[in-house]
Amino acid sequence: MDIKKLNAQLQNEVDTAFLYESIANVQDDATLKAVLLILAKIEHGHAHAILQKLQTIIPGATLPPASFRARIQLKAGKLFGYSSIIANVSNRERQFAEHAVKNKLAQGEKPNGFEHNHLRIIEAVNKNPNLNVSGGLLASFESRHKSVGGNVLRAAVLGANDGLVSNMSLVMGVAGAAVNNTTILLTGIAGLLAGSISMALGEWLSVQSSRELNQRQIELETEELENSPEEEQRELTLIYEAKGMAPDEAKALAAKAFENKEDALNALVSEELGINKEELGGSAWEAAIASFMLFSIGAIIPLYPFIFLKGENAILLSVASSVVGLFGIGSAITLFTGKSILKSGLRQVIFGLAAAAVTYGVGTLIGVQIAG
Repeated sequence: MDIKKLNAQLQNEVDTAFLYESIANVQDDATLKAVLLILAKIEHGHAHAILQKLQTIIPGATLPPASFRARIQLKAGKLFGYSSIIANVSNRERQFAEHAVKNKLAQGEKPNGFEHNHLRIIEAVNKNPNLNVSGGLLASFESRHKSVGGNVLRAAVLGANDGLVSNMSLVMGVAGAAVNNTTILLTGIAGLLAGSISMALGEWLSVQSSRELNQRQIELETEELENSPEEEQRELTLIYEAKGMAPDEAKALAAKAFENKEDALNALVSEELGINKEELGGSAWEAAIASFMLFSIGAIIPLYPFIFLKGENAILLSVASSVVGLFGIGSAITLFTGKSILKSGLRQVIFGLAAAAVTYGVGTLIGVQIAG
């Protein structure tokens, strides 16, 4: 048996149980809390099973504590919303389910259909409107990204990365041309404003378009409900059946929803269209403001040294600050991928520096040509 692989599996089960328990402890909804605690108990069982295998190789092996990554994820969840953690766990469960099915097929076994049970439960938890989230402005921003399968933490990381890499490349390109600090600062500020405004406008358009599309779909569904309520009730019954309900149960639940017009519309909007009427795509202005801020934070990192330093000293501090920022962004990405912090951080640094080196080289070449 591969000791390294067993240790990684053990740590993953311990971390998942830790996250389930921690999120459960802040839930107000009793049913949701119970589901999360049951999932945590199952993960603890998996952890002990793996530990027993490990102890056959290393007799003194014990359960490890929750990892630093898991604790950081939990802290991020308190700020950005716990659904970001649940979504990440959902991705893991999907990978495990696909791996289990693949192994059974490779061994000539027939999948029994239970391989995806955990995934179905996690996805149901993630869609639960009672899932306790927090984070003010950013939590509201999250509602838009939920609708397209993302989350605000990922948006924050990628937004800061875009700002840092693009402005570092721009600043290094101008610095390579050996221009004065004033020109570098003006160019960097212009790049920061142009990029952040572009990002903000893009988010505003995206969210506003999503809201308008959702509202139009609801209007069409309302018209259909007015014109052919029997057909709509039959459609809702079929949707419930497709989710695994018995025909009689699906028919009764659909009939219950159609006892009044408002409940019928809410059920159709939720089940048929997959739209949360309370969110309708999130706030366009909050999304725009958050995007502007996140891009600007990244963009200012390579620029600030030129405010109080000149020449080579400013360039060196700019590069050093950008390296720290890139490594931090690469490390943050591991919250989604579960990969090595060192590997992801260094990879991000290499890619960022490579982009800056290219623009610096081009700037130097252009500067020489102009000077000549």
